[in-house]
Amino acid sequence: MPELQPLRPDHGPALLAFERENRAYFAASVPDRGEEYFARFEERLRASLAQQAAGADFFHVVTGADGEVLGRVNLAEVADGSARLGYRIAERAAGRGLATWAVREVCARAGERYGLTVLTAATTLDNAASRAVLARTGFTVVGETRLSGRPGLSYRRSL
Repeated sequence: MPELQPLRPDHGPALLAFERENRAYFAASVPDRGEEYFARFEERLRASLAQQAAGADFFHVVTGADGEVLGRVNLAEVADGSARLGYRIAERAAGRGLATWAVREVCARAGERYGLTVLTAATTLDNAASRAVLARTGFTVVGETRLSGRPGLSYRRSL
């Protein structure tokens, strides 16, 4: 059974392995993180944990039975009761409802634990899987956007 856990320092090695193993898969549907992300991973992890401790962002990992990272679900830019949702699921775990489950879980936490009232999200038009997850989890389209030059849609969900 998967588990949604707040990001901790000891997730670092597994999270880095997850990002490396799935880099090409993710780049097919979302902008690539670039070499600097991997070169400065430890520094970025420390910064993310500090932002989380300050309540500015809430980072989560989806772990499997052996503690391996199967995905991540983040709430970023927390302000005035709202946050921006972002998520990634490993290629080997995709297509099994894991993203839908994880997004539902983080939406519940957003309202119950973090006191948020609104979440926003965006995805590219060609990312049908992400659009389906957002629709299944109660997000509605509120407009068009561009993500790294690619056409996309903006979403919103009240909690």
